[in-house]
Amino acid sequence: MSHNAHTSHPAIIKRLNRAAGHLRSIVGMIEEERPCVDIAQQLQAVESAIASAKRALINDHIDHCLVHAEEGEGPQHAIEQFRAISKYW
Repeated sequence: MSHNAHTSHPAIIKRLNRAAGHLRSIVGMIEEERPCVDIAQQLQAVESAIASAKRALINDHIDHCLVHAEEGEGPQHAIEQFRAISKYW
């Protein structure tokens, strides 16, 4: 099974790039001595974006890799992969 067949990856990359841009702007906010409440709000937005990307990646892994285990390395490998990725949930 090809690891390149994940249709959700472009959307995840887009989310992470957006979060990276927000993070760069937060650094600027700190350098400009903007109010801490504004900075904290933007940090929360970045955290949410990253958490959303992580959830999407894990869900995609479950949908794509585990559901199609029989086509790849088999159910035992799928179970091992599920155990490995579930600690990041």
